[in-house]
Amino acid sequence: MAEREKEQALVVSQECLADGIFSMWIQTKAAKTAKAGQFISMYTNDGSKLLPRPISICEIDREGGKLRVVYRVTGEKTGTEQFSKMKAGDTIPVIGPLGNGFPLIEKKAFLIGGGIGVPPILELAKSLNCEKQIIVGYRDAQTFLKEELEANGTLYISTEDGSVGTKGNVMDAIREHSLEADIIYACGPTPMLRALKSYAEENGIECYLSLEERMACGIGACLACVCKSKEKDHHSNVNNKRICKDGPVFLSTEVEV
Repeated sequence: MAEREKEQALVVSQECLADGIFSMWIQTKAAKTAKAGQFISMYTNDGSKLLPRPISICEIDREGGKLRVVYRVTGEKTGTEQFSKMKAGDTIPVIGPLGNGFPLIEKKAFLIGGGIGVPPILELAKSLNCEKQIIVGYRDAQTFLKEELEANGTLYISTEDGSVGTKGNVMDAIREHSLEADIIYACGPTPMLRALKSYAEENGIECYLSLEERMACGIGACLACVCKSKEKDHHSNVNNKRICKDGPVFLSTEVEV
């Protein structure tokens, strides 16, 4: 894959969806080739913050040349806080699309997202033409993207506090509704992915996981975001994969979570 160039993307709109959760549409060349499950590296306009923030792609408007990212502000004076203060008409440096997305295999599917792993599930749901059971987990009643997800599949919600849907996590929702699938796509925190990997292997279900990891370069050069793998990596000759370059989406049987 040719190395992507940094560009100045135009902020089209920005809104707050829930406490600390923001949605931004940007005009970018990356929209031409982006796929569900890929990400973009977003830079701040603050010269003291040199490293980009990897943000998953939530929606793709190829005709309009736009991408939507939905992200969580991780604290004060962080890059994500700076992003949240941007307004329509501002410009933001980005590189993308990066990484490998979800393979679009049209079988009866679970599309599973947890927390800030929910946004990339939306574009996946829009891209797949099959029976889709969308299972998403939130902390509480702030169920961002609920309406958009409902429009693209049968939606099941779990919340940690039980305020909406099943009390507990996505696995609790699967059990409560006796759901079944032939393939699993998932993005979310590591404990959730670990549980889904075990569930898929126990039940002989093909499963693709989008791994979360802190990244530095975002293009596979620095080896800051490796995970353990079954096969040796030709780049480093050890049993690891670079999440930014080889992933972030992996077949569950290829990696340790």
